Amino acid sequence: MDYLYYIANTSLTLRVIEFLLDSKLPVRFITVIHQIDGWIVKVKMNQYLDPYDHGNFRAFMNELGIPYEPGIRVQMALWSLETGQSPVDVMQRYQVAVVSHGKPDRIEVEEFRNQFVQGLGYCPETLA
Repeated sequence: MDYLYYIANTSLTLRVIEFLLDSKLPVRFITVIHQIDGWIVKVKMNQYLDPYDHGNFRAFMNELGIPYEPGIRVQMALWSLETGQSPVDVMQRYQVAVVSHGKPDRIEVEEFRNQFVQGLGYCPETLA
C-alpha cells in the first residue's frame, strides 16, 4: 500500500518522519523528494493496513499535506528508486532532488535543509 503526498515545508515533512518512527506501522520505505515549491513524500507499507490504521494514517497525512499525482518524471524517479536504482543515478537521470529513500530518517532531511540554506544564505519558506 502506497501513500503519496505533497507537503509544503520541512517542518511538516519531519513530522511525518517522526510519526512513522514512533508508530508500529509496517513501513517498507519512505521516499522524500525536495522540489522548489515543496516536498513529495511517498510511504510504502509492507502490507495493507487494517481499515482503522489506514483511516488514521490518511487523516494524519491529510492534515499535513495533500494527496499528490506525480508527473511522468517524478513517477519514473519513484519507480526507479523502488526497483533498487541508486538515489544518485535517479537524481542525475530524472533531475530530482532525492533527499531520503529507505527507512524513515530525520537526519537526512535536516542535513539537506542545512546545506541548502547555507548555500543560499537564507531560508526559503519550503525549508522552514
